[in-house]
Parts: sequence; C-alpha cells; structure tokens
Amino acid sequence: MRATLNIPDEIIAEVQEITGEKTKTRAIVAGLKEFIRLQIFTIDKHFELIPGVRIYDYDEIEI
Repeated sequence: MRATLNIPDEIIAEVQEITGEKTKTRAIVAGLKEFIRLQIFTIDKHFELIPGVRIYDYDEIEI
C-alpha cells in the first residue's frame, strides 16, 4: 500500500539508526512491527495474572 506521510526527517533518521535499516520504508515497517510486538507484550502482561489465559512466546510471533 502506498501512502503519503509527513514524518520529520530526524524521526526517520532515528528509526533507521535504531533498526539498522537503510531505506525509509524498511525502517518504518520494522518500527511498526516492533510497536505492535510491544503492544501485544504489554497487553499479555496485564492478563498473565488471570488463570487460564494463554501467554504467547514472543519469539514465535510473526507479524
């Protein structure tokens, strides 16, 4: 999907540095995948105290 986004250059540069990606597209995709993974992790941490709730192995999650 193509989209036009207005993202400040310094944020793109920081994401590229953190992710190690050379292209803006790959850096943004990597950053979004990590954001999703962290959101799932945070939600599971809230539910792990509830008996019977399954907690996923985050190494097995493919986004």
